[in-house]
Amino acid sequence: MRAPSHAGGSGARLSPLSGLAVIALLALAMFLAALCLGPVSIAPQRVFQVILDALAGVPSGNGYGVRERVVVLDVRLPRAVLGALVGAGTAVAGAIMQGVFRNPLADPGLIGVAPGAAFAAVGFIVLGGSLSLALPPFLQAMTLAFTAFAGGLVTTLLIGRLAMREGYTSIATLLFAGLAIGALASAGTGVLIFMATEQQSREFLFWTMGSLGGATWLKAGLAAPFVLAMLAAGPVLARGLDALALGEAEAFHLGIRVERLKRAAIIAVAGGVGASVAACGVIGFVGLVVPHLVRLSLGPGHRILLPASSLLGAAVLLAADIAARLLAAPAELPLGVVTALVGAPFFLWLLMQRRTALG
Repeated sequence: MRAPSHAGGSGARLSPLSGLAVIALLALAMFLAALCLGPVSIAPQRVFQVILDALAGVPSGNGYGVRERVVVLDVRLPRAVLGALVGAGTAVAGAIMQGVFRNPLADPGLIGVAPGAAFAAVGFIVLGGSLSLALPPFLQAMTLAFTAFAGGLVTTLLIGRLAMREGYTSIATLLFAGLAIGALASAGTGVLIFMATEQQSREFLFWTMGSLGGATWLKAGLAAPFVLAMLAAGPVLARGLDALALGEAEAFHLGIRVERLKRAAIIAVAGGVGASVAACGVIGFVGLVVPHLVRLSLGPGHRILLPASSLLGAAVLLAADIAARLLAAPAELPLGVVTALVGAPFFLWLLMQRRTALG
């Protein structure tokens, strides 16, 4: 089934397989660049040697030093893995939400998961953080991440319940409820920031602007099951999202269980985005920009749109993280600032395109 295009404008499109291959190579190149580039540059051949030696159990010293081994294995590799996971998950979440809302301007934030997760995390830092000081560091990190994830999931379930009436989920009500509850969560976050100490306020930058600076294998491991589950759900949802592009009534007559599709999509997005926010804070615009770029180049069919968005999302977030590390070195820009600097102008361009198309 071929879904109609949501995108304004048209351009030259690659064949699906060629497009996926190009995007996959781009993602691979960005992953390697993330391991090589930073305040301390490491040659690609040394990066490969460090990783190969680590897999083989060989100690450091094979053409590189202990410092390079630590930088690659303990700092950059978990950061790159987490960045790829979050970028892929956020982009696929955006593509799914755009399919559910049948609007290329839709974003995962519309179901309130990001502000809900941030509110829960900030609340834990201000009100409950002292209770966790007796815990080992890795348990503190797990507790904070779980709190953020639970906050995002509860917010999404509340919005979904408000949008449900007589067994039917109203997309319009879902949108407005998401905006209202998201605004309340953001206001609550503001109140908590006002109550916070100076040290706690610095921690909030992580949640409000996003960063991969605190990436660890633990965080990557906690986020991976939820993000990978959402990515795995993509092929299952693809046919239904293509049908839904024709309208809910048409999708129903084509044999799609529309309500089940919408609920499954929202639960998958809530899990994936909630885990991403818990791991690296709120990062905007990736879920909006990446699916639209893929749609312009490869078409609107979700069988290609979802996997291509995951690869391009990983590449975009890794590129943004490299820029965040290098532009103000040795300091580091918040990752959300970098994505906003690119995403906000693109969003304005997209609005202008749609206004022109509508006359």
